[in-house]
Amino acid sequence: MTKFEELTQIVKKLRRPGGCDWDRKQTHESLMPYLLDVVYVVIEEIETKYFDLLKEELGDLLLHVVFQADLAEDTNNFSIEDSIDRVNKKLISRHPHIFDNKNNTTWTKGNWESQKQKEKRRDSVLDGVPNSLPALLNLEGYKKKLQA
Repeated sequence: MTKFEELTQIVKKLRRPGGCDWDRKQTHESLMPYLLDVVYVVIEEIETKYFDLLKEELGDLLLHVVFQADLAEDTNNFSIEDSIDRVNKKLISRHPHIFDNKNNTTWTKGNWESQKQKEKRRDSVLDGVPNSLPALLNLEGYKKKLQA
């Protein structure tokens, strides 16, 4: 069993009858404040280059991903494998110059955003910046999309 498989099994055990009462009563929404906190701590550890703490916090972030996927699997929405499959396909489709045709000269700065815009059927590169982001981060997201 890989370490990742072990993590998914631990989460399942915690969330099943006989597991942890706290873990069992969590929902997608109830975990949001903890997820946001972990993301901000990960950002801080990246900025301070404190890699020992970054290692720990990335583990906490991965726990949130696995926990959210386990919640979704309980309601037959999707599994963690579905998420992994989707990101694998996305990485390949958005990097045709690596996985399809190494001589592809159409790859230019901003192609990731334009490909994403086509895939998601968005009218503008500004579509898709989450409204739930804090205002300054939201502004930064718009700025990056416009520069792409």
